[in-house]
Amino acid sequence: MVKILGIVGSYRKQGLIDTLVGEALAAAEAEGATTKKIYLTDAHIDFCRNCRHCTQRPGPERGDCVQSDDMDAILDEWAECDGLVLGAPVNFFNTTAVTRRFMERLVGFAYWPWGQMAPSVRAKHAGKRAVVITSAAMPGLMIGVVTGAPRALRMIATTMGAKVIKTICVGLVAREERPTPPARAVRRAQAAGRRLAAR
Repeated sequence: MVKILGIVGSYRKQGLIDTLVGEALAAAEAEGATTKKIYLTDAHIDFCRNCRHCTQRPGPERGDCVQSDDMDAILDEWAECDGLVLGAPVNFFNTTAVTRRFMERLVGFAYWPWGQMAPSVRAKHAGKRAVVITSAAMPGLMIGVVTGAPRALRMIATTMGAKVIKTICVGLVAREERPTPPARAVRRAQAAGRRLAAR
């Protein structure tokens, strides 16, 4: 059975990003997949110390972090999954701080021994796929041009070993305190969820 993990990097539960991640997961469930959603705001994730301990051991498996928090449990959950739905809004022209903190802790997916000029990614796609979702006050077509959010979300997914099959950018969302996801965005999230469930 296909298993899909949803990760929400928004500060607003039941907000636009959370709703769209949920729509993708629900559509995947309707196709027979099992799903789980994780809120990064509920997780205890410490800042990366840049010690690079996790990058030293060779091999395809991610390195072990010296810190003891919720990060390993999230990544262990991901290791058992086939698909990822990752959502975070734009804040100050990039993703939220809680999402960036999560991203920095993914360094263990790289092999970077001392003396090597640059890291090499351990995780290959191996059939795993991802959908990334973001939103901003600006028009949707500008989000990928003006902000770094779509690129950051895609980098998170690829670092975790997933091929991004869909990027959804929802614009003009700051006109209301609690915006309702546009019907088109809901349909796109649902279609993406069904694609993740199809094997």
